[in-house]
Parts: sequence; C-alpha cells; structure tokens
Amino acid sequence: MSDLALPRPPARSFKGSLTEIAIVVLIGAAVGAAFEATEPARNVATAGAAAAPSADPLSIYDLPPIVTNLGAPQDTWIRLEGSIVYDPKAMPHPQAEAAKLGEDILAYLRTVSLKELEGPVGLENLRQDLNERATTRMGGKIREFVIRTLVVQ
Repeated sequence: MSDLALPRPPARSFKGSLTEIAIVVLIGAAVGAAFEATEPARNVATAGAAAAPSADPLSIYDLPPIVTNLGAPQDTWIRLEGSIVYDPKAMPHPQAEAAKLGEDILAYLRTVSLKELEGPVGLENLRQDLNERATTRMGGKIREFVIRTLVVQ
C-alpha cells in the first residue's frame, strides 16, 4: 500500500461534545415551542367555528329507492338510495321536486356502464355527477345529494 495515511480528525473533548448536543437540543426546543404557540390559536378558531350553530338550518329528505338496469351490460341492475340536503325556506315542500329528481337520476343511471362505477374513483365520479345533476335540476335549492346505499348486481 502507500505510505500516505489518511489524516485523523482532531480529537474532541467530552465537554465540547456535550456543549454541541446542548445547543442542538435548545434550538430544537425553541423551534418546537414556536410551533406549539401557533397551534392553540388555530385550534381555538376551529373549535369556535364548529361550536357555533349554523345560520341557516338545513333539512334532509330521503328519496325513494331507485332500481334500474345499467346501460352496459344490460343484465346488471343497480339500486340507489339517496337523500337531498336542502334549505326548508327555499323549498318548503320537497316531495314534488324530489320525485322529478328521482326520474332524472333513473334516466341517468340507465346510461351508466358498469366500468364507470368500478373502484373508489368511479364511485366518487358517480357521486359528483349525481350531486351536479341534483343541484341543476333543483335550481340551486338543495345543498347536496347524498348517496346512502348503492348496490350493483
């Protein structure tokens, strides 16, 4: 081998190492305390918003179950039970509007294929489509369409 030896790092004293560790711990504690100081303020604001009653009371109306066959394959059936979340001041009698919405959802489900419903992405797309159709059909009187149960056979 060669006669050249690698230089050794200078020897550190135990006291110097303890000092370095203490400095790192103090810096970490200061940073942690700074983050902790901002956290309760955010939690108090969130808790206050959650505890405050909403300005507009909402109601839920359950639609009758919708049973139909899918667009493809034709021998696959779907049963959907849903609800609408609405403002009772804007829509005092939701029964008639809900019947029209049920017909619209039935017509939409007859165009959907089984491949479109597969997986969590398919379910999310169906939920978004039905929610969009419901708000459009009701003229913005409802807040949300909620899928309670969905069975595909």
